[in-house]
Amino acid sequence: LPALLYNCLFLLQLHYNNLWLRCQQHAMHSQIKMTERSGKCNILKFVKVLSFAFIFVILVIFVAATVRTLTFDVNAGLQLAPWEKTNNIAYDINQQQRGELLANFKDAIRIPTVSTSRTDQNTTALRDFNDLLRKAFPTVFSSHLVQHEVVANYSHLFWVPGSDLALVPYMLLAHIDVVPAEESDGWDAPPFSAKEIDGFIYGRGTIDNKQSVMGILQALEYLLIRGYSPQRGFFIGLGHDEEIQGLHGAMNIVKLLKKKGVQLAFVLDEGLAVLDGVITGLQGPAALIGISEKGHATVKLSVSMAPGHSSMPPWESSIGILAGAVKRLEDNPMPRLFGEGPERGTFEHLFGLPLKFVMSNMWLFSPLLGRVMERSPETNAFVRTTTAVTMFNAGVKTNVLPSQAEAYVNLRIHSSQSLQEVLDLIQSIVGDERVKMELMHGFDPLPISSYDETSFGFQIIKKTVLDQFPQVTVAPGICIGNTDSRHYTDLTKDIYRFAPTWFRPGDAQRFHGINERISKKNYEELVGFYFNLIQNCDIKDLPSPHSAVHEL
Repeated sequence: LPALLYNCLFLLQLHYNNLWLRCQQHAMHSQIKMTERSGKCNILKFVKVLSFAFIFVILVIFVAATVRTLTFDVNAGLQLAPWEKTNNIAYDINQQQRGELLANFKDAIRIPTVSTSRTDQNTTALRDFNDLLRKAFPTVFSSHLVQHEVVANYSHLFWVPGSDLALVPYMLLAHIDVVPAEESDGWDAPPFSAKEIDGFIYGRGTIDNKQSVMGILQALEYLLIRGYSPQRGFFIGLGHDEEIQGLHGAMNIVKLLKKKGVQLAFVLDEGLAVLDGVITGLQGPAALIGISEKGHATVKLSVSMAPGHSSMPPWESSIGILAGAVKRLEDNPMPRLFGEGPERGTFEHLFGLPLKFVMSNMWLFSPLLGRVMERSPETNAFVRTTTAVTMFNAGVKTNVLPSQAEAYVNLRIHSSQSLQEVLDLIQSIVGDERVKMELMHGFDPLPISSYDETSFGFQIIKKTVLDQFPQVTVAPGICIGNTDSRHYTDLTKDIYRFAPTWFRPGDAQRFHGINERISKKNYEELVGFYFNLIQNCDIKDLPSPHSAVHEL
């Protein structure tokens, strides 16, 4: 009996233990399931919170962008103040004068004042051009009001004193020389013929930059004939070597002005233009006034190796090493910097709805806009420092391994970069100690000139543009090329780059290209622009932008 009782107790204990274990296992299994369910719930909760947070952020950004769009005034800081009524001499020319001004302009185009290099200029043509100026503008050269001197043999400096000596003078610039052109390149008319086709005058220099050279002096000629005497004095500088960096013409004019202690209210040179149908999404034409220009650098890359016979070539040749370096430069463009320079002001002030939503919120959309704009060579120039391989020299004979290979790279430096930063990037991208890098010449981007409603030069130019072309939108812009005006930074803080030359789709390619041309109507408009600009500069001070006392 005790043994039987013991066995029963043992079996009961064993059964109880089994039940306990099963209960524990069941509890653990239930707990695991609960934990899994709890984990899934926590993940779902986190996803929901994250989604709501994302939607909230997007909503906040959208509201902020919308508020910015609705409150952003594209003319903020650019308003043209109500102008005092002035007694400007009206620009009205008769048929005879119209014929004379066009004949003078055509004569200027026919003189091939070509600058090929620093050591190759057509000096005979430059002397002929000097004679033409005296013949075309007799009043300018004979007036007691105008002081004139020839600088560096072929450049010209004019000084027209104002009656009010307290007014700081300004300066108008243009250049006489042009780049080479050959009819065999595919011109519809010989490049130095000034031939008329469908109302256009064809020829090298029609838009770069003899239209301004002749337009400025023609305007002054007409003003002097009509008895005009300025209140604010002004200079006119005509350089003869702008296409080869202006080292003799513009630089010597600047030295002369510095010696006289001259300081200028502003400088107006060539640069940007009136763009009609060129900017996608913009309704109507836009006059862009250049407030800065990109920097410039020319870099020589070279590889030197021992010469040899082509029958026993090394694993890598000088040409191959250099070609690899050039390919890396082309495959790795400079950083995208759209919106970090003065181009931001251009796009912010140009567009209305619906593009205004994007353009007025560069803080949000500049990376996207940069990606879109870099797809086109024309707009890519606004996005970054551009890199162009322009010359590649190597080899002297088909069966000789060249000891030397050279490539020249031309860079136009974005306003938010420096020359040194660009050189460091080139060195990093090339990444080959066998490739020697040498800076041939270069300079940083130019300072940004003022362009708000208190900026005298900008507002004078804007008023003159709108008086003549009330249908255009006026905005600041940046020149992707370089001008003589960069030499004048010590004489003024405000340098503007603009001429009212109309550019329509395809016209930009005529600049330094084939079939350069200007319409007869547009040239007459240029003369009228300078005619009115000179008179508008006689105002002593800009009127208050918020004043309602004066009428436009």
